[in-house]
Amino acid sequence: MTKPMVLAAGFGLVLAIVLIAAQGPTLVFGAFAGLGLGALWITLIRMIEVAGAGWAWWVLLPGAGGAVLKACLGLRGVREAINGLLPVAQVGGDIIGARLLTRWRVDGGLAGASVLVDLLIQTATLVVFAVVGLALLALLGGSSELIFWISLGLLILSLAVAGFFLVQRMGGFHAVERALLKLAEKPGWATLNGVANLNGGLQAIHDRQGAIAIAALVHLVVWFIGALEIWIALAYMGYPVGYREALAIESLGHAVRAAGFLIPGGLGVQEGGFVAICAVLGIPGPVAVALSLVKRVPEVVLGLPGLLYWRVLEGRAAKGARAPACLEDAS
Repeated sequence: MTKPMVLAAGFGLVLAIVLIAAQGPTLVFGAFAGLGLGALWITLIRMIEVAGAGWAWWVLLPGAGGAVLKACLGLRGVREAINGLLPVAQVGGDIIGARLLTRWRVDGGLAGASVLVDLLIQTATLVVFAVVGLALLALLGGSSELIFWISLGLLILSLAVAGFFLVQRMGGFHAVERALLKLAEKPGWATLNGVANLNGGLQAIHDRQGAIAIAALVHLVVWFIGALEIWIALAYMGYPVGYREALAIESLGHAVRAAGFLIPGGLGVQEGGFVAICAVLGIPGPVAVALSLVKRVPEVVLGLPGLLYWRVLEGRAAKGARAPACLEDAS
C-alpha cells in the first residue's frame, strides 16, 4: 500500500462523500435501505460472476487439473477482494493472485502470464459489453454530449487493449522479465525469481486460441449476468427497469470505473458515473448514488472472507507450510 494509493483512496472517498452530500444523505440512504432482501440475491449473483471469472482464468492454464481449478476459484475471490477493498490500484489483487497461484505448483512465469492474459480478455470483453450499453443508452435518449465523452473513453480503452495485446504477443514482456530477474538478485527481492519464463508463458497461452476463445466467451457471459444486479436492485428500491436499461447502467458503470482504475475501488468515480447514466433513464440522483452503494454490498460481503483467505495463505507461506496435499496436485 503505497502513499500515492492511500492518497488516491482518500480522494475517492472524499468525492463519494461530496456526491452523497450533494444528493442528500437522507434520500440516498433511504433509497439504499429499500434494497432489503435484494442484497441476498445480488450477492448470490456476484458469487456466480466470481466463479465464472475464476473458471475462465483456469481455462487459460495449459494442463491444469481439478486442484488448480479449485485454487483459481478461490484466488479469484482474493483478487476481487484486494482490488475492491484495499488501497491498491485495481490490479493489485491480480498481482498477488498470480504469486499465490504458485503454491499449487504452477510455474511462476506461467502464473503471471495467465493473469496478464486474463486481464487482457476481461478488459477486451468489457469494451464489447460497454459498446452494447452505449448503443442502448443512445436508443434510450442519452444526450449527444454524454454519448461523445463515453465513446471517446471507450476508444481510448480499446487502443489500450490493442496495445496490451501487441505487447504480449510480440514479446514485449521479455524486457520486463529481464528487469525483474535482475531485481531479484538484490536482498529481499528473491521471490521475483518466479517470473523467469514470463514471456514464454505468455506465448504458450496465446498459442492456445481455443482456450482464449472459451475464456473470452465466459467473461462476456459474466458481464451480461452482472446486469441482473442492477435489475434486481432497482426493482427492490422501487424504480423497476427492463433488462436493457439495467444492462446500459451496468456496462457503462463498469467502463467508468475502469477509466478511474488508479482510484482504489473506483470510489467516487463509480458513484458519479451512475448519476450521469441513470439521469438518462429518469432515475433520480439520490437513487443512482444509492444504486452505486448497493453494488458495493457484495464487494464487502464476499471481500472480507476473501481477505481472510489471503491472510491464511500468506500465514502458511510464512511458516514454510505447503498447500494441503489435496490442493497441490497440478499437471
